[in-house]
Amino acid sequence: MPPGGYAWWYIDGISDDGQQGITLIAFVGSVFSPYYCWAGRTDPENHVALNVALYQTSGGRWSMTERGRDALSRDVSTLAIGPSRLSWDAGGLTIHIREIGAPLPRPLRGTVRLRPNALQGRTFDLDDAARHQWRPIAPGARIEVEMSEPGLSWSGHGYFDHNRGGEPLEAGFARWDWSRSDTPQGTLIQYDPTARQGGDRLMSLMIRPDGGIDEREAPPKVPLPPTLWRLERATRATPEMTPRISRNLEDAPFYARAMLATRMDGKEVLGVHESLSGDRLKAGWVWPFLPFRMPRAF
Repeated sequence: MPPGGYAWWYIDGISDDGQQGITLIAFVGSVFSPYYCWAGRTDPENHVALNVALYQTSGGRWSMTERGRDALSRDVSTLAIGPSRLSWDAGGLTIHIREIGAPLPRPLRGTVRLRPNALQGRTFDLDDAARHQWRPIAPGARIEVEMSEPGLSWSGHGYFDHNRGGEPLEAGFARWDWSRSDTPQGTLIQYDPTARQGGDRLMSLMIRPDGGIDEREAPPKVPLPPTLWRLERATRATPEMTPRISRNLEDAPFYARAMLATRMDGKEVLGVHESLSGDRLKAGWVWPFLPFRMPRAF
């Protein structure tokens, strides 16, 4: 991986009743790491982390401990970061979580299993120079969450993708909005990046349960309410979809995650929406805010 490069594997899930959620992101060359930034981004494998975010109606938990290269181990089927690991086999992806939360040091321990409906092998360039790429590995899946700390168990709709890049994220993009929603036809993905150079690679994809991709003309941009940090958000939707934020999940100075409710074929469907400001990352004023939620294990 080149200096300044990154790779991440992203998993999310929403319970069948819509009351609970989880996001897991395994980073190599952590794009949101102040330590990687302050170190000049010369050694991606010395800045690795597993981000775990649990969302419940009565609260949630968060962890994102960064570790050095001695904590990283990987082969064709396993990625281990410290005491946690992701393993792939014929049944799907299994994530063994052994982390400590932040800022409150509470344990997060458990197992998450993701069983894809179908695998998707296509990789999409997010910029004209192909410095940033995205692959929706398993956009439609079932997810099973079994946590001993905190004690909870649920299942629901899951999603799994992979991003990689050869330069810092904020070098390539001024901002982006992304969403995925489980619909009666499959998984609807709206990817709306604003590149710093070249054309914007706006995508509106319906990925069917069999893995086939229907590329669609993107609907009009629809503004969503800004966050408490006044981060602008938007999605792509037709008027009858009536998109709305049903629940805010993360609100950081440069990044926001939320549950997005829309209507498809007369039914309300839930999904996940993310907004990122590369401009705020590039400006640099956000980095000192981050270590209290992203400690580094030395």
